[in-house]
Amino acid sequence: MKWGVVSFPGSLDDRDALYALRDVMGQDAIALWHKDESLGGVECVVLPGGFSYGDYLRTGAIARFAPIMKSVARFAADGGFVIGICNGFQILCEAHLLPGALTRNRSLSFICEWVTLRVDNSKTAFTRAARDGELIRLPIKHGEGSYVAPEGELSAMEERGQVILRYVDSSGRDSDEANPNGSMHAIAGVANERFNVFGLMPHPEHAVDAMLGGDDGLRLFRSIIASTS
Repeated sequence: MKWGVVSFPGSLDDRDALYALRDVMGQDAIALWHKDESLGGVECVVLPGGFSYGDYLRTGAIARFAPIMKSVARFAADGGFVIGICNGFQILCEAHLLPGALTRNRSLSFICEWVTLRVDNSKTAFTRAARDGELIRLPIKHGEGSYVAPEGELSAMEERGQVILRYVDSSGRDSDEANPNGSMHAIAGVANERFNVFGLMPHPEHAVDAMLGGDDGLRLFRSIIASTS
């Protein structure tokens, strides 16, 4: 499978994503630049974490206007798979490829820790290698990770199964203490209505080696691979 990892000025997890895909998983993954207009025939676009354009204005607010984002929007409209991780999630929301927005953590401080997530919809291209209710552990590192959306829109998203990942405690239960950033409905990751665009704040590319804390991130990447085969 061919992947494309986009680099914006300020991206810092682009190389980690390329390493996870190329070196760990043996995938064909290419680097894409924010000024590119071609996606190079990839089957999945990855928008990585970091601080695109220094997070000026708002996180992802400037990156959404990068030339490559026009191609990403067309690619998504044609049914192509797009995954946005952390800053990539923020960019997708700013570009209106995903609903909602990411705001400051309720602590108003940067958070870097491992979290437990519950897979609430395993019937997607991004989670098919997991089971409904299954728990996975991934790291987070962000200052603006609190997911918000109008309650009416959130209710509709819940009914359609667009909430894919949720912050929970080690037993899989919803709790305020397990919600690290104050996201509404403890949301950690959502998909669009067509389920071909996915954004999440946790970092699967940093969880691909059990010796370095865990390899649950491989589940998400393997799900996408299985969905294109």
